[in-house]
Amino acid sequence: MIVSPFRMPGSLPAVCEAAWPKDVGIIALEVYFPSQYVEQAELEEFDGVSAGKYTVGLGQARMGFCSDREDISSLCLTVVQRLMERSGLSYDSVGRLEVGTETIIDKSKSSKTVLMQLFQESGNTDVEGVDTTNACYGGTAALFNAVNWVESSSWDGRYALVVAGDIAVYASGSARPTGGAGAVAMLVGPNAPLAFERGLRGTHMQHAYDFYKPDMVSEYPVVDGKLSIQCYLSALDRCYSVYRNKIHGQWQREGLDKRCSLEDFGFMVFHSPYCKLVQKSLARLMLNDFLCHPSPDTESGPFSGLDAFRDVKIEDTYFDRDVEKAFLKASSEAFENKTKASLLISNQNGNMYTPSVYGCLASVLAQHTPQQLAGQRIGVFSYGSGFAATLYSIKVTQDATPGSALDKLVSSLCDLQDRLDSRKKVSPHLFAQNMKLREETHHLANYTPQGPVEDLFPGTWYLTRVDEKHRRQYSRRSMSAERPLEAGLITSCITAEHIPSPLKKMPRIPAATAGPEALVISNGDH
Repeated sequence: MIVSPFRMPGSLPAVCEAAWPKDVGIIALEVYFPSQYVEQAELEEFDGVSAGKYTVGLGQARMGFCSDREDISSLCLTVVQRLMERSGLSYDSVGRLEVGTETIIDKSKSSKTVLMQLFQESGNTDVEGVDTTNACYGGTAALFNAVNWVESSSWDGRYALVVAGDIAVYASGSARPTGGAGAVAMLVGPNAPLAFERGLRGTHMQHAYDFYKPDMVSEYPVVDGKLSIQCYLSALDRCYSVYRNKIHGQWQREGLDKRCSLEDFGFMVFHSPYCKLVQKSLARLMLNDFLCHPSPDTESGPFSGLDAFRDVKIEDTYFDRDVEKAFLKASSEAFENKTKASLLISNQNGNMYTPSVYGCLASVLAQHTPQQLAGQRIGVFSYGSGFAATLYSIKVTQDATPGSALDKLVSSLCDLQDRLDSRKKVSPHLFAQNMKLREETHHLANYTPQGPVEDLFPGTWYLTRVDEKHRRQYSRRSMSAERPLEAGLITSCITAEHIPSPLKKMPRIPAATAGPEALVISNGDH
């Protein structure tokens, strides 16, 4: 059998031994956000609040939002097809696809099954996984499932694809400026440039009603803001403690006698409801380092001048302004070096819920060279209300040479800032009208969306109709901006011969792709 010479980073050799796959992790990553946004400074004025309440108090500059033309399935369709096209992969090279989301438009049918229509031409229906839901943690749960699948006896040698997507909207009021929307798709496999460090996950799960969505006919959540912050910070404390215990255990087995601290992470990214909370979270980790250190130097270094806080109890500090102020100052340099770059998408687009933390990861990759990233440990803290949280770490490959897996990954994200800058600014009045329209038409049957298709980015999937049985139909805007209404163009990526899934062989990448073909898809029958 002749094997195509073209392989994505992470693909297996044609002949492979039955061994535990090495360096399982993220091989490719794609981000999608809406083509329109509202300025937070203008929203402050429109809402009649004090200047700086959203921009300084929350640390937010812009907020992306969707018209009624986009829903969770269209976001996921867009980001998956974009990843597959840009990576040159065939759909039969994917053996697992899982969606993490809390944006539920059907209580039975998963968004993953809608995405399977992208696989139709390839003939590949042997794709495991469905949807995973727990507030903003669903994407991380799906990602862990993908990594675990590749490392398990169930793996058939193909890639796993993880999609995290959400539309974060709130009723008018103080929570509305913490909204946003978007999706992230991640390709998971062995020999990855971003490898998960095996055994290094610190998880904390607990019951709380900090943020939840009990109203089945509304997109809006019920939020206890103060409790939500306490749950987030307490989960961070617990996860960091568990992670440090696990990495200490590994180091001891390796004969190393050292303490884990912020210094052991090249970068630290967090789930970002709003940017100011992320800055406080980095300071929180320094507080943990300080309180756990047997003899911190309070005369010089990062702990300088913090002696007055030596005896504080961590559980009493969630809303202690003196502690917060002191450790924000003490961690300012660490924040600049390890975390600030991660907030690009969060600051410019808002909270995307499940993809939020992975938008932060993409922001780090987009703003550093492969050489700056090579060999670094990236700490990742994921949180979902209710609540579920994990702190884990990714190790970046040492290979930063041109054409390497890391180089390709970084290059694929180099247009991130340009894409953010190319969005259309919308007035707060028009934004409020869009929110009102979504509120009035959410889950309507026999409905045709009103939002203009020409405002969408080229290549964006969008909702064309919801029929009388709530079945949704979608189409794709042309990749050519000059032909904004020519929907449904899709590039076919199929091979003449499919690889049987039980064989641990990497399905071949096609040498050429077929021409464009019109396609309109729906969410199918129930």
